[in-house]
This record gives sequence, structure tokens and C-alpha cells, in this order.
Amino acid sequence: MISEKMKPLVQNNSAIRAMFEEGTKMKAIYGEDNVYDFSLGNPNVPAPKEVKEAIFDILEHEDPVKVHGYMNNAGFPETRKAIADSLNRRFGTKFHAENLIMTVGAGSGLNIALKTVLNPGDEVITFAPYFVEYGAYVRNYDGNLVVVSPDTETFQPNLAEFEKRLTSRTRAVIINTPHNPTGVIYSEETLKKLAAILEKKQKENGSPIFLISDEPYRELAYDGAVVPYVTKYYANTIVGYSYSKSLSLPGERIGYILIPDELEDSENVIAAATIANRVSGAVNAPSLMQLVIARCVDCKCDVGYYERNRNALYGGLKEMGFDCVKPQGAFYLWIKSPVPDEKEFVAKAKEQHILVVPGSSFAGPGYVRASYCVSYETIERSMPAFRKLAEFYGLKG
Repeated sequence: MISEKMKPLVQNNSAIRAMFEEGTKMKAIYGEDNVYDFSLGNPNVPAPKEVKEAIFDILEHEDPVKVHGYMNNAGFPETRKAIADSLNRRFGTKFHAENLIMTVGAGSGLNIALKTVLNPGDEVITFAPYFVEYGAYVRNYDGNLVVVSPDTETFQPNLAEFEKRLTSRTRAVIINTPHNPTGVIYSEETLKKLAAILEKKQKENGSPIFLISDEPYRELAYDGAVVPYVTKYYANTIVGYSYSKSLSLPGERIGYILIPDELEDSENVIAAATIANRVSGAVNAPSLMQLVIARCVDCKCDVGYYERNRNALYGGLKEMGFDCVKPQGAFYLWIKSPVPDEKEFVAKAKEQHILVVPGSSFAGPGYVRASYCVSYETIERSMPAFRKLAEFYGLKG
């Protein structure tokens, strides 16, 4: 018998992964070029050449005992310093190595942050639509996820409802910008208003509320858009970051959490988070990748590739009459379903060999998500299939 906690997870296994596995089966039947798989956010842009060069150089010239060995649970000091220095150059911050803990990707980082601050029964607020695993992460530590409904005009956080949802049990708030699944970037105005609401509630509660900023898509911003750095607006912020998207290294599982000195009782929180990193079972982030990041901290993937894909997919679907949110960042297109039940639309799209994810997987029913981190040729080939869908639903551009 499996545990009671695992039963709902097994029953509601990720629709994203299920769709990805379905795509693999369909490609075996119809051929790779005849299936248009927009399901999984798996970067298809190769990692920058500097990453490969760093790996080879480290393996050839550095002490293998160090390269493959343990280190402080927070990570190599030189890696953490390199990241802090980079952030300070880019955002005018004053971080140092001790503010950073290297993690096994962003998912591990969020779990460490939640393990550090949550008590059983505490509430964590997030904004729909949201990355589905947030709920599982919160429940891992016996917390309760509270979901704020979306503002479907802008997909900026619905702050009026948010303020009403805050209670004496609120311990943390999770935001994600640039956003999965909508591609929206939370504006400076939004963050200032959000911070003011939290400051007021903290004072009322007499205890801190932590703002956990999940930022794996920070480097993927288009049209000159600026992604505000959240610690500048709210002191009790914990930043979670991953190099999965910015350096196209999702399988390497490397990221960090950042806990600023300004955060209340930061010294104890950093110490607790470092221990949480160890007792979670990860022990420490992958050693080779930490050393690679120290050398490649300012490298980026080819964002122009994703921007070209965004323009092609968004422009093509809008021309056909689909209602889409134009992404400012990340690599997802949030498409309004032509019918109320988006799962019906997903099934109809599958008939045309198009794989998209139902919005209900993100607490966003009535929409679907398409990941455009695919080849440009896949987008081009998919256009006739999308046009057939548009014709079926009577859409007009």
C-alpha cells in the first residue's frame, strides 16, 4: 500500500508529462515531422559553447577529488561568490556568497525554502494560473495552498482578491515571473503594490510573511522587457533560480536560492535552509555543475531563437482568430480555448497531431498552454493543422 499523501499524486499524475509521453508514442506511429508537440517546457536551444568548454577544462585540469567530491552543503564558496557578484553587477544589489545556497534545480530550491519556513497548517498563497507542482511542494511540509483567481484581462496578480485571502495563517506567497504558463512579466507597479499589501499584513500579524520568487525564466524576456528584481521591493523575499532555461541545462539540475541579509532573522534562516538542503536527501547540488556555473555565470542561451518562435506561433494563431496572451517572457503561449471545456479542444487538437496542455493543469480552465521551445520548422509545419482547427471552430482572423 502506498502512503495517503501519495495517493492523490498518483491519481492526478502530471498532464504535462502524460502529454509528452503521448507525443513520443504518436511520433513512432506518424513520424517525427508529422506530430507537433508543444507540451513540455524542455529547451531545444543548445547550451552555450562556454558550458562545454568549461566541462572539458574542469575535468582535465582540476583536482578530480574536488570535482566529484562533497563540499559545504550550501555549495562551493567560489560558485556562490561568482553568482552574488554577477547579481550585484546586473541589479545594483549587495549580495555575498553567504546569501546563496546551491540547489538541485529550482524545484529543490522551492522545497528547501518551504521546509525552512513552514509549520503544519500554515497557508501559502499563489496566483492562478500556476505551476501545478506548487501544491505538492506546499503539502510536502503539511502546508495549505491558497489560490487567488486570475485577472484574465492582464494576467497580472489579482491584488484585490489577494488582500482578502491573507490571514493570520499566511506564512508565504509564491510568485513566478516571467510566468509559466502565461508568459507575463509582473510589472514594477504590481510588485510595489504587492509589497505594500504584505508589509501591512505582516505588521497586523506581528510575524513575517515570506515572498518566494520562482525565477527560472528570468533571462527569457522579449522586446526589451525588464524583469524587476523582487528583493528591491520587499525585504522578506527568497529568490529561487534555475539554470535549466537560461543555460539550457534542465537535466543537470542546478540552481540556487537566495536569502538576502535584509530578510528577518536572515542568519538563522540561511542556516536552517542549508540544513534543509542536506536533510532533504540531496545533500548538495551537483559538484561538476557548480564549478561550471562559476565560470559561465554571465552566459546566456540564444533568447533570439525563442523570440522568433514566439513571433511565429503567436502571430500565426492570432491571424487565424485564436485569442492568445502575447508572451513578454518565458517560452509559453497561453491560448483561450474556442469552447468552454478546454479538454475537448485539447482532444480535437490531438486529432490534428497537435499536443497542447489543458489549462486546468495550471488551475486555468478554459485555456491551453503551448510550449514554443521547439524547432522553428515544427511551428511552420504545424500551421496548416492549426488552420484546420480554426476552421472547425469557425474562427476568423
